[in-house]
Amino acid sequence: MSNPLPPLSLYIHTPWCIRKCPYCDFNSHQISKDELPEEAYLSQLVDDLKKDNSWTQNRPIQSIFIGGGTPSLLSDKFYDRLLNEISKQHRLADNIEITMEANPGAVEASRFEGYFKAGINRLSVGVQSFQDTQLKALGRIHSSDNAIKAVEILRNAGFSNFNIDLMHGLPDQSLKDALHDLNTAIQLAPTHLSWYQLTIEPNTEFFSKPPQLPEEEILCDIIEAGQARLNEAGYKQYEVSAYAKDNQQSQHNLNYWQFGDYLAIGAGAHGKITQTNGEIFRYRKVRQPNHYLDPTRLSTTAAIEPIEQDDLPLEFLMNTLRLTEGFSIDLYHATTGLSPESFIKDIEKAISEGLLEKVGREKKEIIRPTLKGRMYLNELLERFL
Repeated sequence: MSNPLPPLSLYIHTPWCIRKCPYCDFNSHQISKDELPEEAYLSQLVDDLKKDNSWTQNRPIQSIFIGGGTPSLLSDKFYDRLLNEISKQHRLADNIEITMEANPGAVEASRFEGYFKAGINRLSVGVQSFQDTQLKALGRIHSSDNAIKAVEILRNAGFSNFNIDLMHGLPDQSLKDALHDLNTAIQLAPTHLSWYQLTIEPNTEFFSKPPQLPEEEILCDIIEAGQARLNEAGYKQYEVSAYAKDNQQSQHNLNYWQFGDYLAIGAGAHGKITQTNGEIFRYRKVRQPNHYLDPTRLSTTAAIEPIEQDDLPLEFLMNTLRLTEGFSIDLYHATTGLSPESFIKDIEKAISEGLLEKVGREKKEIIRPTLKGRMYLNELLERFL
């Protein structure tokens, strides 16, 4: 008898930005607002989803995440029509979480009420910093005042559930600067905070022209003090860079980290699907927007890559060990179809090294990373190569 299929989400990618940030390695392409091909992109997204319908295997969609790029460049009417089309094609969970990434610029914020009426019920606002000098260094086109005003606008629009994206370890940033950003965000009372360190990625402007980042000692001080401040303010860390008020974790991201399935539409979008025979594959859509919109293209899927059984333990752990709560053996079996015997020796070795720990009893036993394991997550994952 086969295991029940994991929960299913939907990811929608918007590949355009007004300006490409120097640290960004996501699939985003600079465009002017009057060049946005809204109608063509809407039509392609709807057609894209139809072609992937069989992969849902009668499961309801538990969450939708609209990422980018800058999704808030597209109009509220665009999302109203898109979400209506999605609901015609698929069952949506009664309590579905629909998140959209949004920039806090004045033009985008003016659309928040329309987004809420369209059915989007959670916003993730890309603030990054509340200091104008840092925003300029990061290539952002909004100001600190814009960000604070955007939160007021989204509340008035009806959003009670929202995330603020905030970065630390910024060029020449001090501990005082980092805590200023964090305290400003906390005062705005989001339900969720994504607080993550700036990293220099290949194929970015910062990679070719690296800024002066804080010394390692300062970075450690920022993380230690910042996590203490977040905990004091009632934001519990549930993932490497995610903090939430009680019961306000991102359901979409939790599905990623718990090795659930997700459909993917839009230029450069990535998905993961489990089939009824137990096989699991990842897939990705063509990256360039003009290729994705090409009407002569028979398929927008660029590649389908099966996850081999030997790779499943590591794939599972790369996701679940990001969670502070860890995972249960039942979850491992349910999402991979494998017996825990396939990696239990490596688990026990990591426990003996102080990187993992077991909590609970018998079938309710949870395996989770220790503080040391979270600090050295890459080294921990190497145990399972």
